[in-house]
Amino acid sequence: MKAGRKVVVLGVGLHPFGRFPELGLPELARPAVAVALDDAGVQWKDVQAAYFGHVYYQGMSLGEVTLRSIGLSGIPVINVENACSSGSTAFWQAYWGIASGVFDLALAFGAEKVPRGPVTVTSDDDPERSTGADHMMAAYALKAQRYIHQHSASLESLAEVAVKAHDNAILNPNSHYKKAFTVAEVLESRPIADPLTLYQCCPTSEGAAAAILCAEEEASRLVGNSGRSVGIEAAVLASGTFSPQGSDHAALNPYRAEFAARQAYEMAGMGPEDMELVQVHDAATIGEIEHLESLGIVEEGEGWVATSAGRTRIKGDIPTNTDGGLLAMGHPFGASGIRMVHEIVTQIRGEATGRQVISPRTGGPPRVGIAHCSGAGDVTTVHILKR
Repeated sequence: MKAGRKVVVLGVGLHPFGRFPELGLPELARPAVAVALDDAGVQWKDVQAAYFGHVYYQGMSLGEVTLRSIGLSGIPVINVENACSSGSTAFWQAYWGIASGVFDLALAFGAEKVPRGPVTVTSDDDPERSTGADHMMAAYALKAQRYIHQHSASLESLAEVAVKAHDNAILNPNSHYKKAFTVAEVLESRPIADPLTLYQCCPTSEGAAAAILCAEEEASRLVGNSGRSVGIEAAVLASGTFSPQGSDHAALNPYRAEFAARQAYEMAGMGPEDMELVQVHDAATIGEIEHLESLGIVEEGEGWVATSAGRTRIKGDIPTNTDGGLLAMGHPFGASGIRMVHEIVTQIRGEATGRQVISPRTGGPPRVGIAHCSGAGDVTTVHILKR
């Protein structure tokens, strides 16, 4: 894959994650869009296309409904549903719309009000509903059991992922939860699906995130040389590859990012050793560990060792999910992928007050970050951003 021209992120915005029963989906999304526009230094009239990520049905054409109070400008608005990767897929589409020369400036945004309770991914009449086979945390639990068996991982190392996530979220004013836990408290929290406990599973959340993408040459015309834009070096979307066990069977063929990661590294002309900041899909603690491996950040079977050694903490050499990740920041499906981009942009700019990563290579903010988001059906997105 080769882009026709360079694309940058000009601005990002968030509506805090949490529970907001008084707000509808458009009321969550619009503030994030407004912040992103202001952060980018552009006006709504400059936006030529908008891509909106969301999953749960709350009416048709939600992207149009959300944006019409900002202004009816006649631009194409594309509504995107791609499971937990809906927001990152919207970002991917905006990127390629600009990289291919169709648009100069586009909005990618996502919002969600996830219902309380276990997340299911099948239709109401699917037999898997009655057997529990579509319960996402049960699927992650199967992955955890398999990983522990194959790599002699400790239960404590899985719990340490959650401890680190909540420590980071305390430093993030936009996170859903701001409470520290010990390893013992994580392991002793309510069982969900053996070996996963409550604090090892991401909360169902509400919130929104937005990003303004622009062709690099047009950015200088619109906002001048502000020095705050962050380049997009790779944008990859992939689905599962064939497996005799079934491409999206979570126990036998876990969500793996190798295929998408290889494409992203090739597109960026980089390798996993170049990544100074990492965002991965940590819907459960085992997710972070496995995805660090599937991105090539650590060797297979070494994710739990890196976690136990503190390497994934903000002051470690592979700081991961520095804003709290899905586990503590929260997981409004349509927003999560763009939230990852928001954190990488914020860190690269040196604006992550209280949780700022300092790269041991430069002594300053990280220059390169990778964002990985996966979803049901073996969907994977990988984006690499660089100052």
